[in-house]
Amino acid sequence: MKIFRGDPASWNEDRTPYAVAIGVFDGVHRGHMAVFEALRASAHGLDVCALTFGSLPEEIVSANPAPPLLTTIERRIALLEECGLDAVAIIDFDDDVRHLSPRAFVERFVVGALNADLVAVGQGFRFGYDASGSVDDLRLLGGDLGFDVIETQIVSLHGTEVRSSAIRAAIATGSVELAARMLGRPFEIEGSVVTGDERGRSLGFPTANITMPSGLVRPAGGVYAVRCTVDGQVFDGVSNVGTRPTFGGSDETIEVHLYDIDVDLYDKTVRVEFMDRIRNEQRFTSVDALVAQIEADIEVAKEILAP
Repeated sequence: MKIFRGDPASWNEDRTPYAVAIGVFDGVHRGHMAVFEALRASAHGLDVCALTFGSLPEEIVSANPAPPLLTTIERRIALLEECGLDAVAIIDFDDDVRHLSPRAFVERFVVGALNADLVAVGQGFRFGYDASGSVDDLRLLGGDLGFDVIETQIVSLHGTEVRSSAIRAAIATGSVELAARMLGRPFEIEGSVVTGDERGRSLGFPTANITMPSGLVRPAGGVYAVRCTVDGQVFDGVSNVGTRPTFGGSDETIEVHLYDIDVDLYDKTVRVEFMDRIRNEQRFTSVDALVAQIEADIEVAKEILAP
């Protein structure tokens, strides 16, 4: 898959015509996949490219903090490749891009850089300065500049619209099963394993402490059944997200215990898939009560993760 970054004038110097899907595509969820499928069905042999942004436009245009991302840009690129796209073009959304009119945006990126013959967007797509451009405006520009436009309907799942914001909300409340249904795969985090206080090992349940890149959505506090990938191997386990109140903790951590196996994960990168939430985090009156609950959590996780 080709990856275009930096100066858009250098992206496509041989003027290959593309079928282009435009969007942030944070999470690369089922709604995004519907856009790609519609684009492929009408591409008639054209290479398919996702035109996306390195960061959320809200980071520049909004006075309020931008919402947390579902994926890093690197993971988003990998997921787009898994969707079978031929290319990904990444716009660095800065103040210059922010002030482009709808026409200037299309002329610079869609036509000038990608020589688009066909463009697909989701329902309600907005673009250009102050989000002043609509899908109807995009169609008018396409008629003038030589490309057709497909607008896909929002995907609904049991009455819930599949949107990145809805997935963030599900994760933030611990509803990782709902998030997985909207994503089309389990919600995941990826981070490095760092040294902790080894309290889990002293209790008989060694844990890996995961550090996440900043700016990503974090699951609600609690205990989860998880699947972990490290060095290409997949292990089952339980994860505790929270402050460890039994021991008077205050900083939120993400810890993973891989049951039935003892493997050194220190300094490795681990991808953790959150399969289901087992319970809320809670404070126990004794270490023995905590140990008994961890043992019960492991049994629940084994049932959830059973083949």
